Amino acid sequence: MKRWLSLGLLVLLFVPGCGSDKINVEELTLGLMLGMDLDQDNHMVYYLSSPVFNKEAKKKNEEFGRKTETLRQSMTGFDAMTTGLTIRGKVQVILIGKRVLQHPDWFRMLDVVYRDAKYSVNARVVAVDGPVSEVINFYPMDKPRLPLHMTRLIDTANRRGITVRTTLQELHRQMYEKGVTPSISEVKKNNAVEVKGTAVLNERGKYAGLLGLQESTLLLILQDREKEMNLSVQIPGKDKQGPIRRNVVTFRAKNAKTKIKTKHVQDRFQFDIDIQLPIALSERLFPFDVKKNGEELQQAMNEQLKRQFEQIIRSFQKHQTDPIGLGLYARAYEYQAYKKVQEHWGEAFAKADVKLSVKTEITDMGPVK
Repeated sequence: MKRWLSLGLLVLLFVPGCGSDKINVEELTLGLMLGMDLDQDNHMVYYLSSPVFNKEAKKKNEEFGRKTETLRQSMTGFDAMTTGLTIRGKVQVILIGKRVLQHPDWFRMLDVVYRDAKYSVNARVVAVDGPVSEVINFYPMDKPRLPLHMTRLIDTANRRGITVRTTLQELHRQMYEKGVTPSISEVKKNNAVEVKGTAVLNERGKYAGLLGLQESTLLLILQDREKEMNLSVQIPGKDKQGPIRRNVVTFRAKNAKTKIKTKHVQDRFQFDIDIQLPIALSERLFPFDVKKNGEELQQAMNEQLKRQFEQIIRSFQKHQTDPIGLGLYARAYEYQAYKKVQEHWGEAFAKADVKLSVKTEITDMGPVK
C-alpha cells in the first residue's frame, strides 16, 4: 500500500496544473443586466451593466450603451469598450423599454439570447416605463449592486403577489404558445426603481396595458398561482368623507383555489370561473361585528372582488389578450373548436362568455375583536 501511495503522489507531481488557463475575476466583465430601448430617432440602443471588482474603482458597477442594429452586434461593441473579457452567461435581468414594446414583433431581437447557449434563460424580463438608461445608470447608495437589487426586487414583488415573474424561458413559452399571451413585470424610475405592476402584451408581443399592483394580484389568482396575497376592497355604504377612509377592509388570501370549466356553444367559448378565497382579516377601518355578522361582510367582499375580476377580464377581451391562459383550457376540453381559432385566439377570446363567481371565507379575524 505504501509503495502504491508513493507512486500515486509521484505521478501527481508531474500532472500539469490549470494555472495557465486561470482568469482572475478582475479581468472579467460579468454582464449581469442587459437593456434594450429606442432613442429619439427610433434607433435601437443596447445597454450592459457589469460589477467592478477593482479595488481602486470608486463605483461598484460600470455601464455601457451602444447604438447598433442587433443585440449580437452590441456585444462586439461592448467588447471594444471594456477592459475585461465580456461574459454573457450571468445575465440576471433584461430591461426592455416601453417604446420597444409598443412595436409588434420586437421579440425577434432576442433571437441571439435563445440561439447562444452561453446565455442564461433564467434571466428576468422586465418592462421599463421611461428611458432604460435611467434605470441602468441608477446608482442607489443604500442598496446592493443594481443588477442584484433588481433581481431581488422582482422576485420579492412576485412572492408578495403584486407582479408576475417571467424569465426568458417562460417568455419564450408564452410567445409561442397560442393559448396564452405574454405578461412581464413593469418598473419605473422615480426617486428609486419601483415595481408598477404587470405589463400585458398581445400575441405579437405588443404592449397592450398595465395591471396595477392589486390587479396583478387578481391576475395571479386567475392563473391559479398558489401564493399568499394581500387584497383591499371598499365596502359600499360606509362613511368615507374626509381624508381618513373608513370604508376599507384589507385581508390576506391564503391557498386561493381557482376552478375553470370550459364549453363551446353556438360558435362561442364559455368559461365558468369559480374562485374560493379563505381569508384572514388584516385591517378593518369601520365598526363591524364580524363574529355575529361575518356572512354579511363576506357577501360584500364577494361582490366587490367579483366586480374587480370582471373589470380586468373585460380589459383583456377589449385588447384581445389572454394572460390568464384560458386558451389552454379551450384546447384541452374543446379541441376541435379551438383548433379552428388557434391562429387568432385573441379574437375568439374577445367574443367568449366569461362567468365568474367569488366566495370568501373569513378564517381568521386577528387577535382583536
